[in-house]
Amino acid sequence: MTAAIQVDKAKLKRPPLDIHVLGDKVLRQPAKRITKVDDTVRQLVREMLQSMYSADGIGLAAPQVGVNKQLLVVDLDPENSANRPLVLINPKIVRASKELDCGQEGCLSIPGVYLDVVRPAAIEVAYKDENGRPQKLKASELLARCIQHEMDHLNGVMFVDRVENALALNQELQKHGFSAKDVRHLA
Repeated sequence: MTAAIQVDKAKLKRPPLDIHVLGDKVLRQPAKRITKVDDTVRQLVREMLQSMYSADGIGLAAPQVGVNKQLLVVDLDPENSANRPLVLINPKIVRASKELDCGQEGCLSIPGVYLDVVRPAAIEVAYKDENGRPQKLKASELLARCIQHEMDHLNGVMFVDRVENALALNQELQKHGFSAKDVRHLA
């Protein structure tokens, strides 16, 4: 087995993958499970990380780069080269706290838009790592929020679908050139 995937946490002038934006149909399709974790998947992880770092992100899901697979990467400390990014393949929330937390979210697929979203404060997630080994992780605070945000992408859900303040949502979208008609409000 190889060690964790290593990529330079640098901003590239030409990142390997394009990040799709709100309004693109690819962001609304449910992602497919990854049946085999191999070098192709690991190469996609490398390219996703390079693209995420280049866009100043802390999380990126495969559907955001036009790949319909259940894969996401997270790095809450992109400035620290010693901090290893998380790679979650086929993630599934096995437990979520009853306690809710409201916090501001943004998304590389909706640049410039930042709004409050309510989510469970803590989660436990089961997933496979970049070597295909089953893992479990307990997460709270920003890590829990980030994982839930990225996992939403795997189901065709975007954070703006969860925003409760319709006025603020419409103002922010309009200000940054996005259309409110691309939001699918969750009941």
